[in-house]
Formats: sequence, structure tokens, C-alpha cells
Amino acid sequence: MSTGDRAKRGAGAEQRRDRIVDVAMRHFAEHGYRASRVEDIATEVGVAKGTVFLDFGSKEELFLAAYQRAVSMLPAWLDAPPEIVLAGFWSTLDWWLERTEEVVGQDWVPNRVAVIGRYDAGLGVRRPIDRFMRSEDPYGTLDFVEDGVRRGELREDIDVEMLASMVDWLAERFQDALVTEELDPGLFHRHANQPHRTQTRIDEFVELLRSAIGTR
Repeated sequence: MSTGDRAKRGAGAEQRRDRIVDVAMRHFAEHGYRASRVEDIATEVGVAKGTVFLDFGSKEELFLAAYQRAVSMLPAWLDAPPEIVLAGFWSTLDWWLERTEEVVGQDWVPNRVAVIGRYDAGLGVRRPIDRFMRSEDPYGTLDFVEDGVRRGELREDIDVEMLASMVDWLAERFQDALVTEELDPGLFHRHANQPHRTQTRIDEFVELLRSAIGTR
């Protein structure tokens, strides 16, 4: 086989993998991790089920690939408008929280896959997801927090990686509760059609977090 033929075959395999991940993302978003079937994904792509396993090895690895693509499509903290970022850490955090529902509505599939990765996948998937999030930091939380420390808005007596973990963990779950009723412990959806309640909860969350990690 010539070098050109090998290159074409490699490109074709890569395109097939991309197509499988695209279809898998939608299936996982629509049905959840456990209810999604590799054979259904393969059928829609137009390949054999064995081809999916040849490319990804397992359903867990396929979901990991879908999850990685999903979070890479979501905005990072410092992707807020320049004037918001310039206003500081707390203004940026508040801006994103207020726009959570809008962001999810614009592209629900990657957001849903990210939520499923946090709650619906088993430990066999959670471990590589956690390693990926720590190593890649796709939302740029560490940069966001370091910027807040440089501005004097966040405490310097706490390890910056600890601060970033707190922001990631708490803000993610707060946003999940905003848009996913089954994950809401009663903060938002217990009293429907009360948008002022949502804004009050956002203000309270930001103030609580500020009291914990903000400078005094």
C-alpha cells in the first residue's frame, strides 16, 4: 500500500470516528448513558457494531470520547465578554450564572452529555472523566481563579488548586440545579414561574461563595 493510500485510509477512519462520536453524543443526550445502545449508534452511522468497538474498545470509552468533545464545545469562564472579564472575578461568575439557561438552550446536547457524565455514568466512566477534567481543565477554571487572586478578589491563604476545585464543584452543581429539575434540591423548581426567586438564589450563592473564598 502506498503512502497516499495509507493517508487516505487513516483520514477515512478519523472521519468515521468523528461521525460515531457526533451520533453518540446525541444518543447519550437523549437517552442517558445506561439506556443508550451501541448497536443503535452503529446503525445510524451505517457501520457494524463491531466497528464501533474496534474504534473505541467499549461503551465506556465511547462515552468518554463523547464527553470530552461535549465539554470542549462549552464556553470557558474567561470567554465572557471582555468588559465583564475586566470587571472582575465575581462579576464574571455572576454573569455566567445568570445566563446558564440561555447557554444550555443554545446547544443542549453537549450540556446534557456533560451533566450525564457527572451524574449518570458509573465509576468506570467517572474515574477517566475526573482525570481528564483535572489534566485538561476545559473550562479554564484555574486561569479564572488565578486571575481572581491576582486582582485581590480571592484569598491568597488557600491553595489556588483548592480554590479552583471549589469553584468547579460548587458552580457546576448550582448550574445543574438551575436547568435540570431532577437535580434541584428545592432551590428553584419548587416554586414555578417565579423568575425573581432564581435571581435571588443566584445572588445568595455568589454571596455565600464570596464569604468563603473572597477577600475581606
